[in-house]
Amino acid sequence: MGLFSKIKEGLKKTRESFSASLDNMLGSYTEIDESLFEQLEELLVMADTGVPTAERICEEVKKRVKAQRVTDPTQIFEMLRETVAEMIAGDEELHVRTKPSIILVIGVNGVGKTTTIGKIASRLRQEKKKVLLAAADTFRAAAIEQLEVWAERSGSEIVKHPEGSDPASVVYDAIAAAKSRGTDVVICDTAGRLHNKKNLMDELAKINRIIDRELPDADKEVLLVLDATTGQNAVNQAREFQNVANLTGIVLTKLDGTARGGVVLAIREELKLPVKFIGVGEQVDDLQPFDAKAFSEALFTR
Repeated sequence: MGLFSKIKEGLKKTRESFSASLDNMLGSYTEIDESLFEQLEELLVMADTGVPTAERICEEVKKRVKAQRVTDPTQIFEMLRETVAEMIAGDEELHVRTKPSIILVIGVNGVGKTTTIGKIASRLRQEKKKVLLAAADTFRAAAIEQLEVWAERSGSEIVKHPEGSDPASVVYDAIAAAKSRGTDVVICDTAGRLHNKKNLMDELAKINRIIDRELPDADKEVLLVLDATTGQNAVNQAREFQNVANLTGIVLTKLDGTARGGVVLAIREELKLPVKFIGVGEQVDDLQPFDAKAFSEALFTR
């Protein structure tokens, strides 16, 4: 299955819920008026884009309608596709050019964080990069074991300490190992920290200080993994993490299991954070690099 087909299939629930309603709504109008845009905004909010994002999309489409002197309501479908693609585009590439580069992966428990790390590692290994995983989620023995399975499956190395060890010391040792072994990318797992747990946030700050001290010139990605099925709660979660971590991007998992795919728009618009990957299935290659144009086309397909 090609990239577009995977994304299209992954967005099936969102598309069936949103695009069908949109088509029906546009088909019920004979002219473009304020009532149409009110209904459009309502549909966008129901797809979990959030109110500010829905308002901005409607304003942009209004400008296009006026500039192009469009009178046929059905033409708004294509205008929406173009508007959304432009709004969510930007800095989708994973920056891992230095040797080593480092990816710090954070997020609450249950969002698919460790699985995401394994899938990113597999992707990087396919690109012939030497990858090392740092098992810095030392609060759960199961997290370390799960990461070991992914290390073996992807052909990556792993640095781990016993359960209950200092997570920052794991990261320190992983960086030292990466330097001595000529590793291309270090991917650090972290505990599933809730944003109201101050001690866990302090620990995250400590990990960041070690990375900045030991690899001051390295490419560094700080990726927040979010569960798309939680909709606007994912946006609120990201907002909280943004206050304590210098996030560089979002990984949005479980898009195939929800009709709330509009949350991608909310994250991009309200938080100004690029989406780096989206999860559209269970297989290793179902974690796809985000492509704004392909996403918009898959979302707005009749």
